[in-house]
Amino acid sequence: MPHRARDTVTLRDVAAEAGVSLATASRALGGGRSVAPENARKVLEAATRLRYTVDASARAMNRGSDAIALIADDLATPAVAAVVAAMERRARTVDAFVTVSSTRGLPELQAATIRNLAGFRPRALVLTSTRISQDPAETRVLDELLAFERNGGRVILYGSGSVHLPFDAIAVDDRGSARLMGEHLARTGHRRVIILAGTRERAYAAARTSGYVEGLLAAGADVQDIRIVNCEVSRQGGFDATAQLIREGLGGTDVLVAINDTVAIGVLSACRAAGIDVPGQVSVTGFDDVPLARDLMPGLTTIALPFTDIGVRAIEMAMRERPAEPARETFRGTLTVRGSTSG
Repeated sequence: MPHRARDTVTLRDVAAEAGVSLATASRALGGGRSVAPENARKVLEAATRLRYTVDASARAMNRGSDAIALIADDLATPAVAAVVAAMERRARTVDAFVTVSSTRGLPELQAATIRNLAGFRPRALVLTSTRISQDPAETRVLDELLAFERNGGRVILYGSGSVHLPFDAIAVDDRGSARLMGEHLARTGHRRVIILAGTRERAYAAARTSGYVEGLLAAGADVQDIRIVNCEVSRQGGFDATAQLIREGLGGTDVLVAINDTVAIGVLSACRAAGIDVPGQVSVTGFDDVPLARDLMPGLTTIALPFTDIGVRAIEMAMRERPAEPARETFRGTLTVRGSTSG
């Protein structure tokens, strides 16, 4: 749980919080290479939680330190967890380590986290949220990122909408990837479609929804047979939305298309609870191909994203010198057909 800031937080407090010796905490905050990566990660995370004031030892840290700070909206999502795992594996191969912070997508918390982490001078920040607009709170996030780069650090953004910002960016072609699913469904006889589209403020959800619709129409579906339903982007959100649709009557719906695998898992659970056979009565699809997708009964038809490649690429960008112009890289998903769809 987060700790309330105290008037004075000492290095001894940080060491106790991290469960390491005072000497280890001092070396970790001083950029010492003799500290085991796991201990260094614990110290930096403890210092951030306690809001430890950066002192001379922290200022003495080299910009070439091996810390890479990942800032994510929600660490509990399987997709983010897959990227983090890949980043950590790749970081170990180059004697670096990854610290992880969650901000719940709140701009004020994002800005504060960036500012606090910058005090420990990591080599790079990797931000998986790109909700940065002209809103004053979100503008502060951009200002903190720009300040971090001016002081010699690297910023790598990962997510939809990241390519328009002045930093290295890794994006997913959500729209093009979702179009693959839409085309496949229409070509396999799925014409009456309900898209569980998530919430409107999520850029990736809007892109995926557009891609689904484009693919369906391109392969012969009728726009009047496509219904879009918003829901919370969670298992419970998928379950509740599907349960409501079942109560109203699916009316010959051929397929329930979820905005991601987590929502799709909720869809499958609601169908099972209502005694609706998948795919005998209705097909179900997801997006992401999280590990659980292949182990469900039936296995989930989905769009597989290359999370391992994305995590590896983020570390490679973080470890190299900053290019003259921001680097851009886009990954596209692949269609993975399993037992949750007919045809």
